[in-house]
Amino acid sequence: MRARLLDWYHTHGRRLPWRSTRDPYAILVSEVMLQQTQVERVIPHWERWLERWPTVASLAAATPAEVIVEWQGLGYNRRAINLHRAARAVAERGWPDDLTELPGVGPYTAAAVGNFAFGRDILPVDTNVRRVQERTGEAFDGSCAQALFDLGATICLARVPRCGACPLAAGCPSRGNRYEPLRRQSRFEGSFRQRRAEALRLIAAGDVTTDTEAVESLRRDGLVTVGADGQALLPDR
Repeated sequence: MRARLLDWYHTHGRRLPWRSTRDPYAILVSEVMLQQTQVERVIPHWERWLERWPTVASLAAATPAEVIVEWQGLGYNRRAINLHRAARAVAERGWPDDLTELPGVGPYTAAAVGNFAFGRDILPVDTNVRRVQERTGEAFDGSCAQALFDLGATICLARVPRCGACPLAAGCPSRGNRYEPLRRQSRFEGSFRQRRAEALRLIAAGDVTTDTEAVESLRRDGLVTVGADGQALLPDR
C-alpha cells in the first residue's frame, strides 16, 4: 500500500508552497495557520506573512499588535499570539529537541515540523491521516505523511469516499462503505466567536467596542489590554 500511495502522490499531490521548503520556521507558520482553516484561505496569508517576516528572528522582533493585525482573516486569533511567543522562544534559545516546549505547539504540530523540517521519521496524525489508517488498517510511516494528507482531503472523504479513484482501493477492507455525517462545528454566524472576532477587528482598527464580555474574553487570551480608563488596545510588547 505504501508504494501505491507514494506513486499516486507523485502524480496527484497538491502543489502547496510550504512543501518546497525545509525551513522549520516557515513550516511552523503553515502548520499553525492550517489548524482549523482551509488550505485555500491559508495560502495567500502564509505568503504575505513570510514576505513580511521571512525569518523567525524578524517575527520575534515584531510587536504582538502587528502580529494580531496581520493575522486578521484567519480566525482563532490566539494562534497568532502563540506563534509569536514561539518565535521569541526560538530566537532566544534555538529550536528545542522537544518541539512541544514551544507555546501553542502540541503533539501533532511537533510531529509535522519534526518530519517536514528536521527529517524525523514520525507520522503526524491529523483527521485525514487517521481516517485513512482506520479504513485501510495500515499504519504507514513518516514518508507517507503528505500523501496521506492529500488522499484524505481529496479521495478518502469523510462521508462518501471516492473509492473508484483511490490508489489503495484494491486492498482496502472498507472499499465501497458510506459513513454517517460527522457532527458539524457550531455556526459562526451569531456566535460568541463572531462577537469576539468583531470586537477584535474594531480594536485593531482603533475603534471602540461596547461588547465588554467579548473584550474580557480577548483580554484573558492575551489578545488585548484594557487600560484604567476601560479602553481596549492591542498589546504592544
